[in-house]
Amino acid sequence: MIARLALKYTVIAPDLLGHGASEQLRGDYSLGAHASTVRDLLVKLGHDRVTVCGHSLGGGVAMVFAYQFPERCQRLVLVDSGGLGPDVSPLLRLLSVPGSEYVVPLGTWHGLTRAAARAGSALGRLRFRTPPAADEVWQAYYSLGSADARRAFLATLREVVDFQGQKVSAVDRLYLASQVPVMIMWGAKDAIIPVDHARAAHWEIPGSRLEILEGVGHFPHAEAPDRFLALIDDFMTSTRPSRVTQATWRLMLAEGKPEHMSRPRARPPRRALTSSTSKAPATRAATARRAG
Repeated sequence: MIARLALKYTVIAPDLLGHGASEQLRGDYSLGAHASTVRDLLVKLGHDRVTVCGHSLGGGVAMVFAYQFPERCQRLVLVDSGGLGPDVSPLLRLLSVPGSEYVVPLGTWHGLTRAAARAGSALGRLRFRTPPAADEVWQAYYSLGSADARRAFLATLREVVDFQGQKVSAVDRLYLASQVPVMIMWGAKDAIIPVDHARAAHWEIPGSRLEILEGVGHFPHAEAPDRFLALIDDFMTSTRPSRVTQATWRLMLAEGKPEHMSRPRARPPRRALTSSTSKAPATRAATARRAG
């Protein structure tokens, strides 16, 4: 998506600590630490305010960024995001348990990953196209070839997941997002984090926009890039960037969750939330502002 989005917007796509080409140090891999790193990067690059888009773990980082630095967040896009409920893939629960660091290397031995890479190349020469989701999973698997990468992966995973599921939740703070344009995008066939998390979060965030992509799994940007791009662009051009100040944030935190949002409410029928929905009309800006 970077090249296509960069035709119209300034795009910043960092590798978080322990991911991609960034260093895989021993250290703090909490969501708060990642969010602070993103803030530091923006300051260094000279960007004061941005639209933040986070996928999976990145969704949790995006929400913490918006919570810690509300004056810097213009809009928030959550794509198959973590941190919105306890459910998560059984495999990730299993990998989070103590002792998994002794098992993971057996499945990521360099000889095995090289053999798998050769098999993939052979399939490519035969013009056999693997599904985009499989490519994403393969890239994640291949990245665990070194001991440092595995240590960073497990440290990150254990910050947010244990054997019972996701242990970090933003649900009790979602009311604060009512001050920021929010779009929640989810693959209807996500087998890692269930789509019910999207529906529940949409119901908790006044004015949020929900987009459920039929026939798509955990990686909408890879599985349905054209739809993903169209939704991002429409959201950017049809909403005004947030102007939350520290004073506004302080007042909201002091007052707490509004009483009418704290009372139990009957949720609408599920079918009412399976397509593009919003609890408040989108405000179309006279002039679309660029965001990082």
